Amino acid sequence: MKQTTVVMAALLGGSLYAFPGHAQGVAPFRLGAIVDMTGVYSAHGGPGMVTAVKMAAEDFGGKVLDRPIEVLSADYQNKVDIAATRARQWYDRDGVSAIIESTDSASALALQTLGKEKKRITLFAGSASSNLTNAACSRYGVHYVYDTYVLANGTGRAVTRAGGDSWFFITADYAFGHSLERDTSNVIKANGGKILGNVRAPLSSPDFASYLLQAQASKAKVIGLANAGTDTQNAVRQASEFGITQGGQKLATLLVFLHDIKGLGLQAAQGLQFTTGFYWDRNAETRAWSQRYFERQKSMPSMVQAGAYSATLHYLQAVQAVGTDDADAVAAKMKEMPINDFYATNGRIRADGRMVYDMYLAQVKTPAESKGEWDLLKILDTIPGDEAYRPLSQSECPLVKPAG
Repeated sequence: MKQTTVVMAALLGGSLYAFPGHAQGVAPFRLGAIVDMTGVYSAHGGPGMVTAVKMAAEDFGGKVLDRPIEVLSADYQNKVDIAATRARQWYDRDGVSAIIESTDSASALALQTLGKEKKRITLFAGSASSNLTNAACSRYGVHYVYDTYVLANGTGRAVTRAGGDSWFFITADYAFGHSLERDTSNVIKANGGKILGNVRAPLSSPDFASYLLQAQASKAKVIGLANAGTDTQNAVRQASEFGITQGGQKLATLLVFLHDIKGLGLQAAQGLQFTTGFYWDRNAETRAWSQRYFERQKSMPSMVQAGAYSATLHYLQAVQAVGTDDADAVAAKMKEMPINDFYATNGRIRADGRMVYDMYLAQVKTPAESKGEWDLLKILDTIPGDEAYRPLSQSECPLVKPAG
C-alpha cells in the first residue's frame, strides 16, 4: 500500500488529498466528498466517510488513467444551497469527475439534478430518499448503501408481523423523514397494520418531550422514529426517561447507525431492532477491513463509511475498465460489473441506479452479551437483495418505465 499525505490547501473551504511523487504537469483525477463534518449526521458519515474514500483511492493504487487521484472534501453544513454551490464549483472550476455524498435527502436530490445537468456521476452513500432511484432517478446517479424503501421493508415488515400492528410516527420534517414515513406506512398497511397518527419534528431537535407524549397518548403499539443521527439518539434516550417502553409501547428505530448505538449506550439501546447493510463484525472480511479503518479513524465504520469505500472503488474500477471518465460510459460499466468485496456479495446496480445487495435485520445486544467496546449488535436475519429493494415493476423511474 502506498504511503499517503494530506496536502493542506485552501480550496473552496474544503480539503484536498493527493498521492505524493506524481509527475508534475499531469492533471489530477479529482473526486469530491460532500459530508456533514460536525452536525447531526457527522458521526456516521462526516470525516469518517472522507477517510473511507481516501482509503479506496489508496488501495486502488493512487492513480487512474495514469493520473494521480485527488480527493476533495467539504462540509455542507446541512444546507442544500451550500451542497449545490460547492458541487457546481467543483465541476466548473476544479474538474471533479464524480461526487460521493453523505448528506440529507434534500441536498442529495439537488446533487442528483446537478449531476444530470453536468453529466457527472454522483454516488449516494449517506442519503436515504428512495426518490433518488424512483421518480427523481438519473442515469448518472448511483444509490449505493440504503434507502427508505429497504428500511421500511426490513424493519417495518418485521415489527408489524411480530404483532406491532398499530403505529404512530415521529418524523424528521424534511424529504428523508417524509419518504421514510411514507414507505414504512405502505409496508405496515400491506401487512395488516394501521397508522394512528404522526407528528413532524424539525432537524436537530433537542427536546422530543411533546412529540413523545403525543405518541404515548395515541396508544399505538409501536412508535416509529423516522429520523436519524442525534435526533434518533435524543428520541430514544428521552423515551426511556419517560418510561414509554416500560409502559408497553415499542420503539421502531427505522434508521440506526452503529455510532447511534455507541452514543446511546447498550443500557438504553438494548433490544432495538433495525435494518442495516453492514456490520463490522459480521465475518472475517468485514473484520479485516474494519480493523484497517479503525487504525486510521479510531472507530469502527458505519454502513455509510464502509459503503463509501466500496462505491468509490467500484467507480474507479469502472473508469479504468472503460479508459475514460465519460459519465455515460462509466455508468454503463458500473451497471455491467458485479460488486464482490467485503461490503457486498453479488451486488449489482440496476437501470434505475439502485445498488441491490443483501441487507440484515440487526438487534442491539444487552450489556451482558457485549464482549467489548464495539461489540454492539447481533444479526438476526439476512434479507435477500431481491426481496429487500423496490421491484422495478413498481418503479416510476423513466429509465425503466415501458415506452408509452
